[in-house]
Amino acid sequence: MELRINRRSLIAVGVAGALAASSILLLRPAAPSASSHREAPLISGDPRNDNTDVYAFVSPDKTDTVTLIANWIPFEEPNGGPNFYFFDTNSRYNIKIDNDGDAKPDVTYQWTFKNIDKRGNGSGTFLYNNGPVTSLKDENLLFKQKYTLKRITEKGTTTIGSGTVAPSNTGPASFPDYAKVRGEAVDGIKGGGKQFAGQSDEAFFLDLRVFDLLYGGNLSEVGQDTTRGYNVHTLAVQVPKKEVALKGDVTRNPVVGIWSTTDKWSPRGYVQVSRLGQPLVNEVVVPAPLKDAFNSLSPDKDAGIPAVVKKVTHPEVPMLLEGIYGLKAPKTPRDDLVEIFLTGIAKKNGPIKADLNSQILNKDAGKLRPSEMLRLNLTIPVTASPNRLGVLAGDLQGFPNGRRLGDDVVDIALQAMAGAAQTGQLVPALAAGDKVDRNDVPFLTTFPYIPGPSNQAVNQTFNGS
Repeated sequence: MELRINRRSLIAVGVAGALAASSILLLRPAAPSASSHREAPLISGDPRNDNTDVYAFVSPDKTDTVTLIANWIPFEEPNGGPNFYFFDTNSRYNIKIDNDGDAKPDVTYQWTFKNIDKRGNGSGTFLYNNGPVTSLKDENLLFKQKYTLKRITEKGTTTIGSGTVAPSNTGPASFPDYAKVRGEAVDGIKGGGKQFAGQSDEAFFLDLRVFDLLYGGNLSEVGQDTTRGYNVHTLAVQVPKKEVALKGDVTRNPVVGIWSTTDKWSPRGYVQVSRLGQPLVNEVVVPAPLKDAFNSLSPDKDAGIPAVVKKVTHPEVPMLLEGIYGLKAPKTPRDDLVEIFLTGIAKKNGPIKADLNSQILNKDAGKLRPSEMLRLNLTIPVTASPNRLGVLAGDLQGFPNGRRLGDDVVDIALQAMAGAAQTGQLVPALAAGDKVDRNDVPFLTTFPYIPGPSNQAVNQTFNGS
């Protein structure tokens, strides 16, 4: 597929997508939230089932595959023992793919878990491990989880993998070589590809003092990575592109939509309690009374909710920027934002004159159903030197064309809030962004790419220890 996108279109694409992704940063002056951490009242009380981030990108070291990553359990403090962190055995964790544009899953990767607990009953120990752990099979590891991974399509359900979850990193005395133990949790799957489940570094980077009247009202409160030192739990797969493309044909049908969900067991059976596609959408775009409902909906319902659509076409964030900084809010309705948020980017969809990541570009797709999800064009080449500003900086492989671990969606969003999506010009006053330009630890060069978890207390880290 030939992509002809000029500089103005690149800016519009990047910043409009970021606005959809990051609106929540300015609408909730509440407890810390990053991406979709603690984004709705009900899920805030159920962290094991709370989706935090979704990443989707062509694998940089294996370009015939796509890597899908979803994180759960926000703000894991490394020293949070003695029970530490684990997946819910009463839930199903899903990464879903829509490849024909009807906003319904065509391929689902689904994980379920069971506990292996050797701590005994009444007279047992409280310890997570009773000696140094040097492998996933080490007898000193008293608690661990096993999982089953299934691939679900209209043709049926197939078990494609199983494995052991990489345990929580409780410290160097317990795990003298944690990276080795975590590496053992990477396994192959049927049909080709890899799988991983386990604890990871919180890789979403930003300064959450945005809540203090937008970085102190004068951009003086910047440069502090608020999520530094926290961990999350990761589920990841790396599969051949044909496994997710419509009819298995990446050339004819290059675009897929991705989101993650959690289904929790209840007296009514499994019920969807969390959902995440683009970062920050439920926190910022969705109005407060609908946040819990949004977590329970499938994407094909989105366009039928007028209150949600209105928050896209008439976003609140630019009005806040105008009130605090005097930056004139862009004119509404934001048709460009609708294109990013609900339809993907294609010339036929709206005002952004570029063919990038809408399922309408798939030759075998049917009628497009507007919906919120992360969209990725599998045929965009891997960028040799990725730019953290993604499409905004001319790097077409970056956000909002999927999302890589290093994409700085917050800085892109600052430009969007100031109206760069409509003017085609960056705002110099916001060029420095929040001055948190990268993760505090480097990403891995091979699957699962997301770094291993910290084992230092967050307050110790922030004190410079």
